[in-house]
Amino acid sequence: MLTRRTLGVAGLASLAIGCTPRAHSGPRIFTAADVHPDGHPVVDAVRWMSDELNRRTEGRLSLNIYPSGQLGLEDDSIGLARFQAVDMCRVAVAALNNAFPETRLWALPYVFRSVEHMRATVDGDIGHALLNVFAGRGLVGLAYYDAAPRCLYNVRHPVMEPGQLRGLKIRAPNSDIFLEMLAAMGANPTPLSFGGVFSALQTHLIDGAENNWPSYQSSRQYEVAKFWSDSQHCFSPDALLMSKDTFDALSAADQELLRDVAQQSVAVQRTLWDERSATAQAEVVAAGVEIAQVDRPAFEASVQPLLERYLRDPVLRGLYERVQALA
Repeated sequence: MLTRRTLGVAGLASLAIGCTPRAHSGPRIFTAADVHPDGHPVVDAVRWMSDELNRRTEGRLSLNIYPSGQLGLEDDSIGLARFQAVDMCRVAVAALNNAFPETRLWALPYVFRSVEHMRATVDGDIGHALLNVFAGRGLVGLAYYDAAPRCLYNVRHPVMEPGQLRGLKIRAPNSDIFLEMLAAMGANPTPLSFGGVFSALQTHLIDGAENNWPSYQSSRQYEVAKFWSDSQHCFSPDALLMSKDTFDALSAADQELLRDVAQQSVAVQRTLWDERSATAQAEVVAAGVEIAQVDRPAFEASVQPLLERYLRDPVLRGLYERVQALA
């Protein structure tokens, strides 16, 4: 949905990048927005895409990347791409759940058993099908990037079982599933943009959040929230999306090239992600972060009613059963 805020950000973004994109056949520099900083695996994967497009088209196609939220918050990015104020964006799947119900599969708790299970799903027929759900609302799905596993962390104390979340205000992305999931675990879920989490932790507006190792480290949230719980409650990927208007203005050959390069960038992102996850964990542990192993069956039991309620949807149930068959 295009909100007044999104339209305002779209106007600023259009000024920042020069103009709203128009169809043409000459050299083209696409704009790409991300809230993560330079050096983050998703930003570097998109930068690799730019280099590869530039190489394969002899400079005719490339990307101009705006990291660190320069063109707005992540919640704005979808509207910016639909409005064609930017050509491409990378967003967490949680931001897509309400507008694209099929993507709720990716965000539901304890759907996947491991990173390998998630990757096998995303790389197969299910993943390809769930890249096609965006076209009806002005977007083209290009790829899914790794962004998991997601775990809990807080400023107060170690959390090893759901009861220890009681009374804690835990940041959640603006997604019904994440809000309901944290509430089911016993926390007080607090919706907040990713960029606002560090200051909210500092000022005790919130007590904690949930995310992955690279985001926890690159945002410096570990400096104030030093209790990490290895809950691995969600393996939701990130989505790389493109404005459908921009995509449709390309030739068929360029469309195929763009899809191919985006899919190739997944392997690049995963290599960077695995390396960054390991180094991020090592860095925060060296900085004094305490890692708690959790009672995973207790966490799974706490969210089971939530999972069953969403799986009353026959589409989600069918997708879920196919995912479990891959485990």
